[in-house]
Amino acid sequence: MKNQVPWKERISYGLGDTASNLIFQTVTMYLMFYYTDVFGLNIAAVGTLFLVARIIDAFDGPIFGVLIDRTTSKWGKSRPWFLWLSFPFAIIAILAFLSPDFGDTGKLAYAYLTYILLNVLYAGINVPLSSILPSLSSDSQERTVVASIRMILAQVGALFVSIATLPLVEALGNGDQKKGFMLTMMIYAVVALVLFLITFKNVRERVQVNGNRPVPFKEGIKAIKGNTPWWILLATGLFVFIGVTAKGPATIYFFKYNLGREDLIPLVNGLGIIMLLAIVFVPFLSKKLGKRNTMLTGMVIGMVGQLITYLGAQMMSIPTVLTGVIIGNFGGGIAFGLMFAMIADTIDYGEWKSGVRAPGLLSAASTVGAKFGMGLGGAIAAWVLSIGNYVPNQKQGPSALLAIEFNFIWLTLISNAIVLVLLMFYKLDRVEHQMNNDLTTRRGGSEIHM
Repeated sequence: MKNQVPWKERISYGLGDTASNLIFQTVTMYLMFYYTDVFGLNIAAVGTLFLVARIIDAFDGPIFGVLIDRTTSKWGKSRPWFLWLSFPFAIIAILAFLSPDFGDTGKLAYAYLTYILLNVLYAGINVPLSSILPSLSSDSQERTVVASIRMILAQVGALFVSIATLPLVEALGNGDQKKGFMLTMMIYAVVALVLFLITFKNVRERVQVNGNRPVPFKEGIKAIKGNTPWWILLATGLFVFIGVTAKGPATIYFFKYNLGREDLIPLVNGLGIIMLLAIVFVPFLSKKLGKRNTMLTGMVIGMVGQLITYLGAQMMSIPTVLTGVIIGNFGGGIAFGLMFAMIADTIDYGEWKSGVRAPGLLSAASTVGAKFGMGLGGAIAAWVLSIGNYVPNQKQGPSALLAIEFNFIWLTLISNAIVLVLLMFYKLDRVEHQMNNDLTTRRGGSEIHM
């Protein structure tokens, strides 16, 4: 079948997100802890850094999207970026976890420089993973399968980081966390580099509309105007990642200080495998329920998990807490397994409504919400800890414990509730069949399968 993506290519495509998560997950879960408890930065300053970096991300993502749409190469539009940026991304990732003794002001400036550069390069190498998806197949269900495989392999990378990072830091650093984090990131960066090159080598942009011509920015904007599903997913990404980015780093604080069970952190992080298992069901569920309803289901399950985790913490019942984490991860896996497939559908929708296909711009611009959500989530979490008078490596007072609880439990639950409301207005599933038929007829001979 012309729309079938070979398994070798499916796996190679997914390995690109394994590579991304080896670095991204380390940054998401441990960089706040590294900055405050290892590098010695002020917690409020860290929160401001996270927000400033994401404001910059509001521009770098769309810029890369425009560059992708304007790229003409023998490898296609999105694919060459894996080759061009994999090495710089790996180098900056390592530099972000160095600990130069520049004094308080110098260390903060160094953190700004390396963290912002890392995020810019992450946009440059991760946006193509989303923008290339509509070019792998013109069949929506096939893209859902491919996107699900991507998310499964992304979770493999995230799970490895969750389980292995702290033991690696301890083993490689011999008690020196500065050395341990640096050497651990060196390993992750080298592996990520190799995986990105595998992605570049094996994926193919087989579906092209109107050849490989560049899409001007002004023309690409037409695919966004009136694209209501795209705007909804933009906002959805914002709130999903506020919750995710706040909860991830809060895990280490919550189990260390609120529950007094720091020994459970590797186990809790390892329960991320539940997200991987949930993603396996996404193609089946989305085919039966539709993408929107499947994602709604994931959000509700995630909220139930958060409430159970809270009740377990109040009772100081570790089994109940872990049950809540498992349920929450299952719901999160369902939601994450669909986001990128739904974005690919909005690219088709934009073409259907405007006649313009701009996968680079729409994929990149849609990540603005997600990346700004990461910045807001990290900033809010850091500011909440600062307001709660959190002091690193000390017994925390009631206000600090409440701040940690808010980051780990309530911020994610509130974000999920907002997403539920947003998804009520997502109607693309209802017109998807008609849209696909119209696009097939309209494209005629302009759609090229390679």
